[in-house]
Amino acid sequence: MQFEQQQDFRALVDQYPRAIMIATKEPRIIYVNRMFRSVTGYQSDEVLGEPPSILSSGLHVPEFYQTMWQALSSKGRWEGLIWNRKRSGEIYPQWLSIYPMEYEGRQAYVGMFMDVGERTGADERLASLAYYDPLTELPNRSLFQEFLKARVSQYSREGARFAILFIDLDFFKSVNDLHGHEFGDGALRQAALCIQSVVRKGDVVARLSGDEFAVIIELPARDELGEVCQRMIQAFRAPVIIGQREYFLSASIGAAVYPSHGKSGAELWQKADRAMYAAKLAGRACYRLYSEADDEKGRLEQQLSEALTASLKTSSDEFHVMYQLQYDLCSRQAVGMEALLRWDHPEFGSVSPADFVPLAERRGQIHEMTQHLVRGIMADLRDAPPVLPGPFRLAINISARQITDARLRQAIGPLFARIREIGWLPEIEITETHIMHLSSQCLEILREFRDQGVGIAIDDFGTGYSSLAYLQNLPVQVLKIDRQFISRLGAKDSDSRIVSAILGIAEALELEVVAEGIETQAQYQTLCELECQRGQGFLMARPQPWQQIKRTIIDPCQ
Repeated sequence: MQFEQQQDFRALVDQYPRAIMIATKEPRIIYVNRMFRSVTGYQSDEVLGEPPSILSSGLHVPEFYQTMWQALSSKGRWEGLIWNRKRSGEIYPQWLSIYPMEYEGRQAYVGMFMDVGERTGADERLASLAYYDPLTELPNRSLFQEFLKARVSQYSREGARFAILFIDLDFFKSVNDLHGHEFGDGALRQAALCIQSVVRKGDVVARLSGDEFAVIIELPARDELGEVCQRMIQAFRAPVIIGQREYFLSASIGAAVYPSHGKSGAELWQKADRAMYAAKLAGRACYRLYSEADDEKGRLEQQLSEALTASLKTSSDEFHVMYQLQYDLCSRQAVGMEALLRWDHPEFGSVSPADFVPLAERRGQIHEMTQHLVRGIMADLRDAPPVLPGPFRLAINISARQITDARLRQAIGPLFARIREIGWLPEIEITETHIMHLSSQCLEILREFRDQGVGIAIDDFGTGYSSLAYLQNLPVQVLKIDRQFISRLGAKDSDSRIVSAILGIAEALELEVVAEGIETQAQYQTLCELECQRGQGFLMARPQPWQQIKRTIIDPCQ
């Protein structure tokens, strides 16, 4: 390279926004640029002529460097995360790319790198787009995996412990479905801030994809992991403001500890993911440390999920409808009933709706389930049912994410027409957790249903975060008090006061109330004293097939 070309080359490279070091094959450093000096703290005269190992952190095993040189020899390039040491002694993560080149007539290697632990300048942020999530500005999946490999390599020699957390936002898909991606992006940014508010500065927080995040945390004390996870659950319980609206996020967290649960990054990754799934199964908004028992439960859940998919597509005869009557608690007269889908599988037997309905929600199969429910009810209503005095309601459950799906109207339209034809009233139930987060478009569709004579009920009332101002504007006519409040009636005065407060809210908003899960005479008596209008539960009637329910309606003494 001629002198003028060298001068041009140096002037160009010296202003490059990433650190550059050129070394010979011996190896010896023969050139560093301005950004190298800024990142490492070394001046040129301190490193020129020295081997590149002057930057080594001592954290990597010899096999790490052997793999690097093999890649350079076979592919002509190596790129990855490496931990190096600055002149100050600080060890930092560096994203390094190495290429062979000819420099001043000699074979050499050029290394370009950046400190991925500190991104301060605009130029570094531009250079880091390949390694960071642009929405949250957190490390992405690829960079997190590199951090994890390096941490395992470091701790395998130090004998220390660390944990990896997998964090998944609960019901996040419905946020996008109901409010749009712009709202969802705001929720993801808020989630990232919640996570960062809990961990220490040296811990690694990453966004893996969609609504999944991951964290690497140090564990100087054995009981610290549970405290960190609990603080994170608490952080998600506070409302966040997205746009000009209050929204409640929650998260399921899975944790795995090095080296107790795995001695490789891949093994820890897998087990933290399984622990997170166990947290989902435990009811969400909680954390789980990896355990073999939970892992086995997760595998069974996966088998059940695969069986459900197959049954929905090919074995409609495995599904049938049961009906649970609702009664006027004062007159003890049947005034309605809820249609419930049941699944009997040849291998798993009778599967609880508490198990298979959430599976259908997660796998996007809830519409197929609604179709099976509607077909079963239509078959039962083919013959003229008994004529009943007064209005009689038939309620079905729908998922909030179905509301804007055009297939929902196609499925339930003929059913509601048949219900009206026989002189009954159709009703749909949506859980409180979901109905509190409905978009204006969804609420407008529900208003259309209401205006067409369809009753709208909030199911599991008391388990969500209802705002009275928001509740007042919902197109609902019925509140169904969740069974957990009914089950405790009579145990403490405070439980009666909670139910009484819900009844007071309903009266002020001119809503009807249905108490779910009435199982004892004491619960029934307390509800009558509190002047609750309607109720359902095993005390009065268990879910029954159509032929039995017809006889029960005709002869209430049964």
